[in-house]
Amino acid sequence: MTDDFAPDLIRVTDLDRKVVEQRLRVAHADGSLTLDELDERLANLWLTKTRRDLAGLTKDLPAPLPPPPPPAPPKPNHARTAMRVLTAIWLSVSVINLVIWLMVSLINFDPAYPWFLWPMLPPGAVLGVLWWLGVGRTRS
Repeated sequence: MTDDFAPDLIRVTDLDRKVVEQRLRVAHADGSLTLDELDERLANLWLTKTRRDLAGLTKDLPAPLPPPPPPAPPKPNHARTAMRVLTAIWLSVSVINLVIWLMVSLINFDPAYPWFLWPMLPPGAVLGVLWWLGVGRTRS
């Protein structure tokens, strides 16, 4: 069963009309259409019923420009990833040591010597200096 129905006789949707409206506005902004021509075509746009009618509104306009290529994906910053991992490790170890010190102090009802500072402060100072120097920061 074959149907000899022409594709340009298919009815258009509001979305099709909005696409053509945007193309007409771009053509006006480019100077291809005067304001009077734009107004006339926009008035006729919402009266169109088929694709043939829509094509008639844009047949004398230049072809639309192809969309710009997508931007290149950013390059991975391995130094930044390394700094984040080192910082996460340092924070984890520091919190674990602090919790152990706190538990020992609470169990004994006497604050223990703050030994947790020794594994926390020297590596923390090194990490702080590295972050301050900009290790892992993107260069512009």
